[in-house]
Amino acid sequence: MMSIEERLDIHDLFADYGTCLDEDRLEEWLELFSADSSYKIVPRDNYDLNLPVTLMLCENRNMLRDRIVSLREANQFSVHRDRHLISNIKIKQSIESEFLVTGNYVVYQADREGSGSLFSFGFYDSTIIFVSEKPKFYSMMVVVDNWAIPHMLSTPI
Repeated sequence: MMSIEERLDIHDLFADYGTCLDEDRLEEWLELFSADSSYKIVPRDNYDLNLPVTLMLCENRNMLRDRIVSLREANQFSVHRDRHLISNIKIKQSIESEFLVTGNYVVYQADREGSGSLFSFGFYDSTIIFVSEKPKFYSMMVVVDNWAIPHMLSTPI
């Protein structure tokens, strides 16, 4: 049975997830994932039809780290600020030490001039494990309802 502390820790994990992305603390965001984690962004239609095509795929934490290094040192993209709103976090199932958790998200984006717009919305479908009594994402699938994202997808959602 899941303890209240575990439940609160999982909710805090999602809060930290959004905050790290919003504050461009990608190196800290990376630490929210287990060593053998996976991260992918999938269009809703592909999710519903169980099709393998993704918008972004990182099959382990090293690939996530490479993505961050690329964002910091190589890629050029428009400077922007994100604001994540994460809600309806639901712990669907716990199997031994793995927790299957979903949550809705909305990401707003502001450009350098301060103009804001809705960037992406959908839901997170994740598996969370506890490592040294701290929750970590073992897998994170971001399912985007608006897969025709209005700007270049440069940073994680």
